[in-house]
Amino acid sequence: MGQETKTYDYRDPGAFPASVDGLELLVIPDGQERLRALLELIDGAQSSLKLCFYIFAKDDTSTAVRDALARAAERGVAATLIVDGYGAEADEEFMRPFCDAGGDFRCFSPRRSLRYLVRNHQKMAIADDEQAIIGGFNVEDDYFAPPAVNGWNDLAVRITGDAMKPLLDWYAKLIEWTDADGVEWRQVRREVKSWSQGDGDVRWVVGGPTRGISSWAKQVGRDLSSGNSLHLMMAYFSPPKSLMQRIGGIAKRGEATLIMAGKSDNGATIGASRSLYHDLLESGAHLHEFMACKMHTKLLVVDDVTYIGSANFDMRSLFINLEIMLRVEDAAFADRMRSFIEGHLPASRHISKELHAKRNTLWNRIRWNASWFLVSVADYTVSRRLNLGL
Repeated sequence: MGQETKTYDYRDPGAFPASVDGLELLVIPDGQERLRALLELIDGAQSSLKLCFYIFAKDDTSTAVRDALARAAERGVAATLIVDGYGAEADEEFMRPFCDAGGDFRCFSPRRSLRYLVRNHQKMAIADDEQAIIGGFNVEDDYFAPPAVNGWNDLAVRITGDAMKPLLDWYAKLIEWTDADGVEWRQVRREVKSWSQGDGDVRWVVGGPTRGISSWAKQVGRDLSSGNSLHLMMAYFSPPKSLMQRIGGIAKRGEATLIMAGKSDNGATIGASRSLYHDLLESGAHLHEFMACKMHTKLLVVDDVTYIGSANFDMRSLFINLEIMLRVEDAAFADRMRSFIEGHLPASRHISKELHAKRNTLWNRIRWNASWFLVSVADYTVSRRLNLGL
């Protein structure tokens, strides 16, 4: 395929605020600002902390977060941390300072059933039941490192206001489900399918394993069906045919601008996206690959609706993993987030029909299609090891 030789000069923009329907938002694109916000949230907690992360590593950043949690527990804060038992390196030994201080450390670690296929892919930190930070970032050095050293391009949102109660209710369910032995898995499927937070301008939608489709998959499908403008920035993009057709419909009747990852530590996710480029280009979509650094952002804007949260736009995040997304319907906020996405275009490679045709060799098509299967079926940590040289 050839190697990219162009140098892309890109710096993460600073945080910016927004207010929507009783909710105060602070969007935090910069990694160091994101880490400071997380540590300040923990250090400022007075009564409770509720955290959930897919990846929690054993490095300098995770040590700093662990020690901040231990300090909170020592001063009497009721602190709980849930990590995914498959995605996280952190174990009871690493978290001992937190546990010894009185913290509650839990692993979502299903075994010997269909639950083993499911990952708790969510990322959230809630302080005193009054404010929270959500997004796509995990607790590991690279998620807070700058683009100059190939840190992850990612996004966090600090929220306060009326939308907190549904998030607290959802976290209570995660606690119940993490106590795995007492909960039947069909209950989880049933609650994921039925969980809804009404029809307001700000609402939470969730993803997970159901016999039908989750509120996240259902709602984003509806928005895409009726939309005329789509701006999408997704690290992992490999949706099913039905959603591809809806994106193509937007491209034909309006505008669709998609930025996918050009760099990743999981080459299979890049190959999976490229397997879909032909149909997108034929529909008239504008495709780009972000090249300044690895990309992990999960952001989607359809008309006046913005989605921010933990979910990728792939089969696993749409239908299997436990995910949470904040859906904000507000024209001014959507305009701001469209501008934010477009700000990444100078640091992205435009994928023309000519460039895609040059890449679209038989061998690459085999690798791309195999990658789509891996990303759709296998866990991200598995597909990362089996990236077919991409």
